[in-house]
Amino acid sequence: MTRFALLPGDGIGREVTVEVEKVLAFFVRHGLPFKWKKYDFCADAWLDTGSILSDETFSELKDFDAIFLGAFGDPRIPDSRHAREVVLRLRFDLDLYVNLRPIKLLADNLTALKGRKRADIDFIIVRENTEGVYVGSGGFLRKGTPHEVACQEAIATRMGVDRILRYAFHLAEKRDSHRLVMADKHNALKYVSDLWFRAFEEIAPSWESVQARHLFVDNLCCQLILDPSAFDVIVTGNLFGDIVSDLGAGLVGGLGVVPSANLNPETGIGVFEPAHGSAPDIAGKGIANPVAALLSAAMMLDFAGFPDEAESLKGAVEEVIAAGQTTRDLGGELGTSEVGDAVIRYLEKLAP
Repeated sequence: MTRFALLPGDGIGREVTVEVEKVLAFFVRHGLPFKWKKYDFCADAWLDTGSILSDETFSELKDFDAIFLGAFGDPRIPDSRHAREVVLRLRFDLDLYVNLRPIKLLADNLTALKGRKRADIDFIIVRENTEGVYVGSGGFLRKGTPHEVACQEAIATRMGVDRILRYAFHLAEKRDSHRLVMADKHNALKYVSDLWFRAFEEIAPSWESVQARHLFVDNLCCQLILDPSAFDVIVTGNLFGDIVSDLGAGLVGGLGVVPSANLNPETGIGVFEPAHGSAPDIAGKGIANPVAALLSAAMMLDFAGFPDEAESLKGAVEEVIAAGQTTRDLGGELGTSEVGDAVIRYLEKLAP
């Protein structure tokens, strides 16, 4: 029996997770051995109790085959402490060092780039997920005064850089074009980015089948706009990966269509989530785009050993978009639930 943990979170995370449940229920009706459990980790629970993820529950989550996150963030908790308690603990304590962001154009009309077609934009960003500036190393001096000093330190280890580079090269080797770009900024960041560049230079010759090259991250952003078809696998650090991922989302219709996965390939633990946030401004209106969540669920199914079902789900999402059965951000008129229902109808057509 394959078991999934669902953590809807806050805002529209709760709404798009409902559509993921519909998909799981569809596959159960067609004989697949899925079970799932929902955990109500959210801002309301945190405001009531001051904590939402106990050590006991964290240990329980590790026993699931995969974890799905909706989205976390609530304006009542400006520093997002509750989100960090869940999202960052999963990422760091489970050592989910691979963040994958597939950037794929699902329909020609979704890109703002003139003349670009679906085949032109299909690449994947491999983002190092446990190091860099997001580890929280730093602090304040004389905070709140005119002489305030703030320091935020980026951390890189050779082990951490080596393993994400190897993962990216292995991924590029399996993809059709065998192309990889590593992006850093070692012309300005002379320590952390220098480590990245040296590690890349040493590792690249071991992968003769992969066409590997280096770009400074600012140039990468420029080249992605000029010719996204030139890219297949992009590997970079935590901060740069975060920024480039959103640029990639802008190429294909926005964060509402971009899935993501957080993985530890050695332990086999995976956490899957749409790239968008909790969007409190539209929460509860029934207009949130569930595509990114559904595609994240497809990644989760593939990870859990159901590649055919994952492909069926991706195909159904693409059919829905092609038919214009989308939310307003993609040019349609449907609500969140209606898009989910349309995806189920296409899945029913594919079912034996």
